[in-house]
Amino acid sequence: MNQRHDSIIAREGYIFIIVSAFFTLIAFSFAPRWTAFLLLLLTAFIIWFFRNPERKTPPGEKLVISPADGEVIKIEEIRDHELMAGPLRKISVFMNVFSVHVNRVPCTGRIETIRYYEGKFLSANLDKASSDNERNGLVIRMDDGRAIGMIQIAGLVARRIVCWVNEGMMVEKGERIGLIRFGSRVEVLLPVDTVVMVKPGDRVRAGETPIGGLS
Repeated sequence: MNQRHDSIIAREGYIFIIVSAFFTLIAFSFAPRWTAFLLLLLTAFIIWFFRNPERKTPPGEKLVISPADGEVIKIEEIRDHELMAGPLRKISVFMNVFSVHVNRVPCTGRIETIRYYEGKFLSANLDKASSDNERNGLVIRMDDGRAIGMIQIAGLVARRIVCWVNEGMMVEKGERIGLIRFGSRVEVLLPVDTVVMVKPGDRVRAGETPIGGLS
């Protein structure tokens, strides 16, 4: 059974918050004031970075929802992919350090495959980050037999991909599925006949923004 991950702060952030808060308290006691205030700002940023807001997911079985907050940086048709057979439409969303980093399920279905790939930590907005960076791919099989792919990609600063689901698990559209720490990229692989509902430059919100309509 999937654990709940609906706390206002993602639990993966607790250790960073505790450590930063500890050194902030030490600084206020022993260090110059400017050092203490800088550490206080850092603690506040870490708390804000790991925020985990509620989202209202629009209904519709054929509506695919963005799995990540951020900016759509590329939409393309690809012949094939290491995660699943093509042809496919791929939508790439870049998350900077100011984005909400909790990722969400783009469609309802069963987790058919989870595949982790070791790799580099190039800037996540580069095209080659899609194939060269550390990443975690998931294939979600819908009730009608169609599959949707989702890839969490680590970035220049991001060094930890967290996935909260397992193979065989049933997931609901908009459900929290994991996070990537400190700036990254998420890609969605869709059937080639999907009607894309976003364009490069659009800002999207995980669990809320429709990015495609299945035929």
